[in-house]
Amino acid sequence: MEVKITHADGVKFSIQARSHEIVCDQPAENSGTDAGMTPPELLLASLGSCAAFYALQYLKTRNIAQSGIEVTVKAEKLLKPTRLGNFSVSVKSPVALTSEQSEGLMRSVHHCLIHNTLLSPPQIEIALV
Repeated sequence: MEVKITHADGVKFSIQARSHEIVCDQPAENSGTDAGMTPPELLLASLGSCAAFYALQYLKTRNIAQSGIEVTVKAEKLLKPTRLGNFSVSVKSPVALTSEQSEGLMRSVHHCLIHNTLLSPPQIEIALV
């Protein structure tokens, strides 16, 4: 898996993955043009969309619902070192669930690749090339 980030202008960057492209920018108060999400927002988007995928797969495979899942992700900016923390992921099912289905849905969401990556911090190598 690989993405490529190139500087567009100001504090705006273009991010390419396979044949897809998104823009990452800063809000105006941080010298940006607000043309896209900030890097921390992209992290929350990654976690939330992963959780939504796993939740929807659970609902679909059990013929409970085929669409309509909603996920909200929140985090706080922490210091020393500066980072995001205290993540909160809220999953809203489009239909009422039994307690057994709710437990199954929660187990499914806990299998999210991004969630598990954040719980077991990976080694990150940074190289200047």
